[in-house]
Amino acid sequence: MNKMRPKDLIEIYGGGDLLNATLLNAISRAIDALMEVGRAIGSSIRRLTSNNICE
Repeated sequence: MNKMRPKDLIEIYGGGDLLNATLLNAISRAIDALMEVGRAIGSSIRRLTSNNICE
């Protein structure tokens, strides 16, 4: 295995992309969680207004 020179090390780059798979996955999961909370709130409001509450 060859050792890299400092000149070669300067030319290495990576991992600085703004939109990578991890970030997109986190955004997708956050949107899914917010939509699920919205569904739960909407469902509870609908059940309260129609007096369809489990006893």
